Amino acid sequence: MLWPGDDYVSPTGRKGAVRELVAILADGMGGHAGGALASQTVCETFVDAYAQEQGADTHARLISALAAANEAIAGKVHENPALSGMGSTLVGVVFSNDGAQWVSVGDSPLMLYRRGEIALLNEDHSLAPELDRMAEAGHISMEEARRDPRRHMLRSAVTGDDIDLVDISKKPLAVEPGDYVILASDGLQTLEQSEVERIVSAYAADGAKAVAHALIRAVEAVRDPHQDNATVVAVRVIPAASSPSS
Repeated sequence: MLWPGDDYVSPTGRKGAVRELVAILADGMGGHAGGALASQTVCETFVDAYAQEQGADTHARLISALAAANEAIAGKVHENPALSGMGSTLVGVVFSNDGAQWVSVGDSPLMLYRRGEIALLNEDHSLAPELDRMAEAGHISMEEARRDPRRHMLRSAVTGDDIDLVDISKKPLAVEPGDYVILASDGLQTLEQSEVERIVSAYAADGAKAVAHALIRAVEAVRDPHQDNATVVAVRVIPAASSPSS
């Protein structure tokens, strides 16, 4: 588990080296206490469950870890009915010799930065994409879509009930030295994607922690009175030759 930024050593050039890292981000909901408990429960359970599924392939382990996290939320609500309605988004990414594979639920973005450009990797399970499609079809204006109060309502989350929508990588994404993989809560969406791209480019040479902190500072600088909490996990891919020998 990586907080708030770390380096992933690419296995390139080291035959037989097995390196695997798990990065996870969970954005809780259900009030301050409920949201904090939900995000902590999801993170801890997901990592533990993934580690225990040693015999299966990464895809199956990701699905199993997500199911375990969802069951853990259900267990917390069963123990304390006052927590009913709490839940969390989840983005879990596994870096291995095969590349990066992920599972996500909710609206927390997962992005890849490569050679000066950034791209969204996962699906957005909020109402925002639906509203944008309505605008593109001419049913509402783009301004109405952007200002709609339902824009940030989730269509899927880890709540202990059946999960309506799950985004999971179909195959490993090959990563290259110099890449950054960014996991974030939806609070980062205060910044335009072009601004995120600019900031990562500016701080890429300084490392993952510098990138994560720069993105948070940029969100804070906007001073949006309705700013949602923003959390960023940045992972930098570095060549094996750059890693300390051990």
